[in-house]
Parts: sequence; C-alpha cells; structure tokens
Amino acid sequence: MGNLLLVGAVSILGSLLVIGLIISRIIYICPPNQVLIFSGGHRKVPSPTDPDRVVGYRVVQGGRGIRIPLIEVVDRMDLTNMVIELKVQGAYSKGGIPLNVQGVANVKVSSKSIQLANAIERFLSMTREQIMAVARETLEGNLRGVLSTLTPEEVNQDREKFAGELLHEADHDLARLGLELDTLKVQHVSDEKGYLESIGRKQTAELLKRSRIAEAENHALSAENAAMNLENQEIAKIDAQIATARAEGQRRIAEAQTRKGALIAESKGQVMAAVAKATAEVEVQRARLAQVRFQLIADKVKPAEAKKMQMIAQAKGTSAKLIEEGKATATAIRALGETWAKAGDSARQIFVAQKLQSLISTMMSTVGDIAIDKVTVIDKELATNGSNFAVKATVAAEQLKQMLGVDVAAAMQRLSGHAALPISIPPVRSRPPTVPGGPATKPPGTPT
Repeated sequence: MGNLLLVGAVSILGSLLVIGLIISRIIYICPPNQVLIFSGGHRKVPSPTDPDRVVGYRVVQGGRGIRIPLIEVVDRMDLTNMVIELKVQGAYSKGGIPLNVQGVANVKVSSKSIQLANAIERFLSMTREQIMAVARETLEGNLRGVLSTLTPEEVNQDREKFAGELLHEADHDLARLGLELDTLKVQHVSDEKGYLESIGRKQTAELLKRSRIAEAENHALSAENAAMNLENQEIAKIDAQIATARAEGQRRIAEAQTRKGALIAESKGQVMAAVAKATAEVEVQRARLAQVRFQLIADKVKPAEAKKMQMIAQAKGTSAKLIEEGKATATAIRALGETWAKAGDSARQIFVAQKLQSLISTMMSTVGDIAIDKVTVIDKELATNGSNFAVKATVAAEQLKQMLGVDVAAAMQRLSGHAALPISIPPVRSRPPTVPGGPATKPPGTPT
C-alpha cells in the first residue's frame, strides 16, 4: 500500500514537471524593450499600400504570448538604442571642397507597426552588430548626400541646420529599413586642404577689424566729448569773467558817481578804459577759444589748417586789443579835455594844485635836511613885471601876519581871485647833501 502511494506521488510530480516544462515551452514572456515574432501562422496585417496584406507571423510587444507547438517558431528582436559612430573622409561639399565629418547617431528598431514589419522582414535573426553596420552605411551615404548640397561655411557655422537636413534625409531611408533615428549630432568637421582654417582666419581678421573700428570710433567719440566739455568749460569761464568784469565796472561806476568834478570824470575814464580792456580781453579769450577748438580738431584731422587758423585768431586778438586800448586811451583823454573845458579858468589852477605836492617833494630832495613850514607860490607875471616888488610885498605881508595877525595875502586874493595861490604843504625834511669825509653843508632846522 505504501509503495502504491509513493508511485502515485512520483507519477503526479512527474506529470506536473512535464506539464510545467510544456507550459514553459509554449508560453513566452516579452519585456517592454523587445518584441516576440511568432512565425508559422497566417495573419492579415493591412498597410497603407495594401489593405489586404497577409503575413506569416504575428508580433507581441510587451506582455506574453502562447506558441502553437509544432506550428509556430518564436524569435526575439531587441528595441533598445544603438549608438553608431559616423566617420566620413573626403566627402565633397558644395563647391568641390573635400570635408571630413565625424558624428554620432542614436538608432533603434522602430516599434511602429509598419516600420516594425519592415525591420522583421530585413533584420530577423540578425545580430545587433549587423543591424548597426547596415544603419551606419545608410547614414554615411545620407551624410555624403547632404554634404554635397551645403558649402563648407554652412556645414561649419550652422551645424544645427546640417544635422536637421541630415535627419530629414535619413529618416525616409531608415524608415524603409524599419529603423528609427532618435538623434544625430555632428561632432567635428575638418578638411585636409586648410579651407576651413583659412575661413577661420578670415573671420578672425574681420572680427579684429570690426573690433578695432569700434575701438577707434569709441576713442574718437571720447575725444569729441572731451573737446566739447573743454569748450563748454572755456565758454563758462569766459562768461564768468565777462560777468565779473561787468560787475566790477558797475561797481566802479557807482563808486565814481559819488564823487564830484574831476574825480568823477577821471573815474568814468578809468571805468570806461577797464570796460574797453575787458571787452578786448573777451575778444582775446574768444579768439583763444577758437584757437583751442581748432587745435583740438587739428590734432586728429588737419594740423596745418589748425595752425593757420591759430595764427589768424592770434592776429585778430592782438589787433582787437590794440584797437580797444587805443579807443580807451582816446576816450580817457577826451573826457579829461571835456573836464578841463568845463572847469574854465580854474582848470589850470586845479591841475597845478594836483601836481604841486609831487613837484615840491622833488624840489626838496635837492636841498639839505631843512624843516619847511610853508611855501608861497607867486604868479610868474607878477614876479617878472614887478622885479623884486612881488618878493618884497610877500615878505612884508608875511611879517604883518606874524606881528599883527593881518592876512594881507588872503585879503588880496579875495579881491583879485587869481593873483596868487598860496598852497600850504606839510613840513618836509629831506636828507642834507654830504661831502665825502665832511659834515653837512647846512645845519638842520634852518627856515627858508
């Protein structure tokens, strides 16, 4: 009885193992990055060109499928990415320049039904290396075709455009093979003739030229701004000088208006001379400003012309200054003449009175150290016609004034008005002339 149970258990276990082995041979699990191709049966797979297309296989992508024993055969196809390195040597570009291009492409078997059917028909039972070789040859052919339509400059400068046209060109051919091009990047473009290098040197020279032109323009603009700033500063300085001169002139005019007679005329003459001089100085400063402006321009453009303009400006400034100074001098003399004419007969006495102090100081410097209390000036005509009478009369009048207190000269002056003009000056003490090795000729304090 025990043996029967053991045999039964072994039979059941063996049956289960056989059933499991059979199931494992007919049930296939497909991961999402693969497809299972069950070949042997007939199935209708419509296509855009043939709606009634019938194929001898069925496809399972992701999931599981059951193989019909003795009728179907199962194959696997990998859908993972394949990295293909592209290298084309001596491919002629537009214009006949041979180029060397290196790039990398990411290719995989397409999971779309139509492209997958093409891939099954062409690559079933082929290894990945064989599929990659076919894709590489196809892409390199497309690469040569695209290069023939582009110039070396376009290939080197706009690689995105180059890669885009290559993708567009290769997609159609790869789709017919059942492959799908994910990405394509151009890594390096070169040539053995040095054409691209010469283009680079040309572009570098062009960039350098533009940089130098921009630098020169910036330098010129900076110099122009500096010149304009200097011009504005000079103009502001001249305006300030003009305003100061005008204010000073107005101040002097106001001060001169508080005086009378000859002082007013003299002050007006000085003020007019100062105004004329300031006007002349303004002309000179303007000429100098023109000189500076022309000099700044001449440093960059026309040195000879600037020098000529400078000499013209200097000549104009000098002539203007001389003319204005002459006008100022003439105005002052004219004002003095008008004052003299307005003063009438007293002008001469006023002029003599103004100059008498300096005259007496000059006279006293020739005598010794003598204290002088008073000097009396006698009209030349009285002294000439009256011989010594004028001198005697003067001495007598002075003695009467000292003894009796009667000022005869003042009384006569009031009567005549111009016969004598006594002028009192402060006591003057001058150095006595000395003889080498001897004392002074006169003792100090001797009256005259």
